[in-house]
Amino acid sequence: HERIHTGEKPYICKQCGKAFRARGACQKHEQTHTGEKPYVCKQCGKAFSTHGYCQVHERSHTGEKLFVCKQCGEGFTNYSSFSRHKKSHSIEKPYVCKQCGKAFRQRYNCQTHERTHTGEKPYVCKQCGKAFTTHSNCQAHERSHTGEKPYVCKQCGEAFSNNSSFYRHKKSHTIEKPYVCRLCGEAFLNNRLFYRHEHNHIREKLYECKQCREAFTSKSSFYRHKKSHTGEKPYVCKQCGEAFTKYNSFYKHKRSHTV
Repeated sequence: HERIHTGEKPYICKQCGKAFRARGACQKHEQTHTGEKPYVCKQCGKAFSTHGYCQVHERSHTGEKLFVCKQCGEGFTNYSSFSRHKKSHSIEKPYVCKQCGKAFRQRYNCQTHERTHTGEKPYVCKQCGKAFTTHSNCQAHERSHTGEKPYVCKQCGEAFSNNSSFYRHKKSHTIEKPYVCRLCGEAFLNNRLFYRHEHNHIREKLYECKQCREAFTSKSSFYRHKKSHTGEKPYVCKQCGEAFTKYNSFYKHKRSHTV
């Protein structure tokens, strides 16, 4: 606690030099460099780098909403969504829809919303005559005729015709990708893409376990895995001597000595 007052940050990340007041915070940060995700959801197997992220995700299965807004009663599973929602109550919204009473900060947004009640679509595509409620949607549609893609991702170079698709793509670079391929390390946002990717590895005729169909790129990893079916425990903790059949369990145990 005293370090909050002194500003002292004695724990330094070995990868990038970032400093932290607490050892635990430093360890969590270092996992962003290594890609380690030791916390696994018991419901679906999704993996996370921190216990906090895992807890928030697990609430999506239970429906538990710990954070409740005192002003309107809406509940949230995580603090970040709750915090964003609270700000919506404090921001002034002088423009009110005459139909339903919904309020907006800007007149343009209110006018656009009111068209959802009237059905008015004043913006028309010059190429095909399709009509839209907003000018931006009409512009984005017109690019489907021209092939123009003005929104370019600086990280990977992929281009998009509209800002919403571009924004969703940008988030893919920062959003945690919990489904990690054990064969090549590539990470995925959802399990559908993850399973499709892993199936491609299996088709490459790598080292595949006949008992559980799990596949491996190296012979040594494959043989270690086979021992897990026989009850053999090849992963042994040097600090206390406890042995494990699987590396994930062994890794979690090792962390218990450092926390």
